[in-house]
Amino acid sequence: MATLLTIIHVSVALFLIIIVLLQHGKGADMGAAFGGGSSQTLFGTEGPMPLMNKITTAAAIIFMVTSVSLAYMSAHQSTSVMRGVKAPAPVEETAPPQGLTFPVPTDGGAPEAQPAAVPPAGQTTTQ
Repeated sequence: MATLLTIIHVSVALFLIIIVLLQHGKGADMGAAFGGGSSQTLFGTEGPMPLMNKITTAAAIIFMVTSVSLAYMSAHQSTSVMRGVKAPAPVEETAPPQGLTFPVPTDGGAPEAQPAAVPPAGQTTTQ
């Protein structure tokens, strides 16, 4: 059903583009007033405008109905692009191992200085 509506919608859209481009603008009748236009007796005394207006109106109504129908069908359709994709397994958070500690600066600067190593017995250090 959606495929048929889409085909009708695109066809009517193309037809609307063509029918609007075929219509004359409002200033096109000025040339006919000064003798530049033909009599256009094929469509009657008013010319083709009433017929073109009716065709344009009908095409516009069909276009709007198909637009609303496709939007309604799309909103109430229960398909997803993620169909068939499995969710990943949850990641378990683990605590750091006990006994490992890292120096944390208390003043926002570098870690505190470590005390100097004690020399082995019997040796002296000079500074």
